[in-house]
Amino acid sequence: MDLDGQIARLKSGQQLTEEEVKTLCEKAREVLSSESNVREVSCPVTICGDVHGQFYDLIELFRIGGDVPDTNYLFMGDYVDRGYYSVETVSLLLALKVRYPNRITILRGNHESRQITQVYGFYDECLRKYASPAVWTYFTDLFDYLPLTGLVENQIFCLHGGLSPQVETLDYIRAMDRIQEVPHEGAMCDLLWSDPDDRRGWNVSPRGAGFNFGQDISEQFNQANSLTLISRAHQLIMEGYNWSHERNVVTIFSAPNYCYRCGNQGGILELDDMLNYSFLQYDPAPRPEGFHKIPRAPDYFL
Repeated sequence: MDLDGQIARLKSGQQLTEEEVKTLCEKAREVLSSESNVREVSCPVTICGDVHGQFYDLIELFRIGGDVPDTNYLFMGDYVDRGYYSVETVSLLLALKVRYPNRITILRGNHESRQITQVYGFYDECLRKYASPAVWTYFTDLFDYLPLTGLVENQIFCLHGGLSPQVETLDYIRAMDRIQEVPHEGAMCDLLWSDPDDRRGWNVSPRGAGFNFGQDISEQFNQANSLTLISRAHQLIMEGYNWSHERNVVTIFSAPNYCYRCGNQGGILELDDMLNYSFLQYDPAPRPEGFHKIPRAPDYFL
């Protein structure tokens, strides 16, 4: 496997062949299988939110934040759907993961699922680019192996969505069986779907999955697990990042001009050796030639 060659090709906007995707997913499964449900990460590290198939904005993210392996990264899920380049985006992130397993952490988002990708674009994109659903199957089978959460220096808890009424400790998450399709309910579902809320306690989520959780819940969870911060993604943020729950929670969103029309900035969070943090905000990358001619995935609702 010529990973460096594949990474160079992917960065130039080329696709891998179907056979290369199959092999890459097999190698990635080997790497991810050994990782805990709570993946431990050292600083310095740069934490990123949703990317959603916006490949050229991912390249811009690396231009601003630094390339792997010079910069360590933790991505909090949602690599596919919505954008036009989910195939290239997830291929590049997986190739970097296999090439530099200790330099990049990729967590699972609610869109890393068979069901969601059949509605929001990734399945159709795989079919269009490879004329067969095989590549979609390789990727979605692999998604079952992505870790659910990350833990930076035992202090910053990273995950795609949010907290769950079933989960009081990190050890509970460590003991979960993650190798499955994202369930419709329960702890694993909540970690990938929940959102922080201004109301106290647990409330029904308008998303139809997960919960909305209040500041009292965040404070209690952080205190019980000796954490300083919950870092999560999952929600469009116009400035790219947003503090909530009196800085017990930060939301990071790394897809600028989401869906190519929302007008938001992208954001990433840089943590140095001493866990000092700084946010970087960025605008969308210039679109490539012929961009507007690409068939659009259905919008449904944002």
